[in-house]
Amino acid sequence: MFEKALGLPLHVLVVHAVVVLVPLLVLLALAYIVLPRFRARLDWAVAVLAVVAPITAWVATESGEALQARQIERGFSGEILDKINEHAAHGDVLFLVTLGLGLAVILLLVATSGHPRAPKLPGWVPAVLSVVVLGLGVAALVYVWLSGHSGAEMVWGNTYE
Repeated sequence: MFEKALGLPLHVLVVHAVVVLVPLLVLLALAYIVLPRFRARLDWAVAVLAVVAPITAWVATESGEALQARQIERGFSGEILDKINEHAAHGDVLFLVTLGLGLAVILLLVATSGHPRAPKLPGWVPAVLSVVVLGLGVAALVYVWLSGHSGAEMVWGNTYE
């Protein structure tokens, strides 16, 4: 299921969505936090990204595992397999951080919605959630960089001068 799309490894295609959507989620979540007057305009975009970004990170992880298994079947070993394992480890952490970020963002949206059905929470809850979102956002950006760089280094490292 996670091996090919349009004749290419699915991983090669979906990682581009992760590289765009995760930083976009971080950027819009930051805007939602620091620009409260624009929250009504940002909330739906932030909510959609809070769901879609972790899904794309999960698909990237699953498709990466399928690609990794295929490369091992083809005889990859040694240094290149170590690089693949390092890249996979960064991707696993990226998925977990992005999942946490998405959940924290959704909680922040609920806490700041002012909707009559939303529970009345103490005033410190949105502040704490904002700090959590910012921390997870920084971690997500770091792991987008680490996983993207390690993957690109494997593919392009010695070929582009």
